[in-house]
Amino acid sequence: MDHFKHSIFAKLIKWAALSCLIGVLAGAASAAFLLALDAVTHWRGQYRWLIWLLPVAGLLVAWLYRRYGAGSDAGINLLINETRAPTHPIPLRMAPLVLFGTLTSHLFGASVGREGTAVQMGGALSDQLSKLFKVSHHTRTLIITAGMAAGFASVFGTPVAGAIWGIEVVALTGMAASALLPCLLSAVIAHFVTLGLGAHHMHYAAGAMPALGGMPLLLVAVAGVAFGLAARAFCMAIHGFSALFKRWVANSLLRPVIGGTVIVLFAMTVNSADRYLGLGLPVLQAAFSGQVAPQDFLVKLVMTAWSIASGFKGGEVTPLFFVGATLGHVLAPLLQLPPPFLAAVGLAAVFAGASNTPLASTILAIELFGFDIAVYAALGCTLSYVLSGRRGIYAAQRLLYPKLG
Repeated sequence: MDHFKHSIFAKLIKWAALSCLIGVLAGAASAAFLLALDAVTHWRGQYRWLIWLLPVAGLLVAWLYRRYGAGSDAGINLLINETRAPTHPIPLRMAPLVLFGTLTSHLFGASVGREGTAVQMGGALSDQLSKLFKVSHHTRTLIITAGMAAGFASVFGTPVAGAIWGIEVVALTGMAASALLPCLLSAVIAHFVTLGLGAHHMHYAAGAMPALGGMPLLLVAVAGVAFGLAARAFCMAIHGFSALFKRWVANSLLRPVIGGTVIVLFAMTVNSADRYLGLGLPVLQAAFSGQVAPQDFLVKLVMTAWSIASGFKGGEVTPLFFVGATLGHVLAPLLQLPPPFLAAVGLAAVFAGASNTPLASTILAIELFGFDIAVYAALGCTLSYVLSGRRGIYAAQRLLYPKLG
């Protein structure tokens, strides 16, 4: 009995120390990234002519990855694969490469997100601890997963959702219990480190929510079907455009040049194109406190899928938030629900369907909008997850069981 207590206590101390290191590394990296991202987004707004350089910027990033990024280009898929079947250490160069690539994509106007960068930096930096301490394969898997969770949590300000996302996205199944403590500790520490270093997160107000009842739940279920189909369309668009580029553009250096040129032409010919460049945060905010156009969710979906498929770095989650929130805002009058409320459900639900993480997405909604949204968010996220298909935004993700039965 004494030996058992000592063993458990020793493990707690070990994981508390490792989680602190992971959280500090991921949180500091996310803080630097978020502050830099604010700066480049501001510059792009000031100097609209920067969009003309997007094809050249894409070529530069693609060349850097080809020259220096061997093994890093797979991004989050590499991290997921290493948690499943560890083979090689995550290269440390993944962190600066994805940081530079994402900031470059945003500076020149690609429609990409930001979570991919934070998650990759968190995973790559935390895996250096695996090499430093020469840990077992099992411990290394938990360290990488905790780094991913810390990156996600710190970039969105949602520590509990980040912890659950880290576990859920890599489908650890039987290892979930042992992964929860390091993921949660790392995510919480990274969150507070990011805030402590001066980075801030956007806050959304879901407004008044309908009282829990049969009719509101039925209406949210109808919206959940639409959110699931939107998530499915997003994934199909990314994989479809990627296949198109690989089939017709053999040289990977030319893909961002062609993709960037199309985005430039779109930006120069469509008056409202600026709404869909970069993160699109002004439109995302408008879904909660103003008006959005009926086509916003569809245009952002196509623009982001095209940008990611053609090789621009960043992520998909914030664009998925955009798609879900604006779609929810558009559906709200048809379903006679408050637009900010359905935008909040849509923000979480489309992400849940596209990433195959309904639990993390439900918790994310609760952390962002309060506990009153819990049942509605769980319903929307679950339906979206079930209807979005087996193939999510992360190609390396494996669903071990059918989504229904």
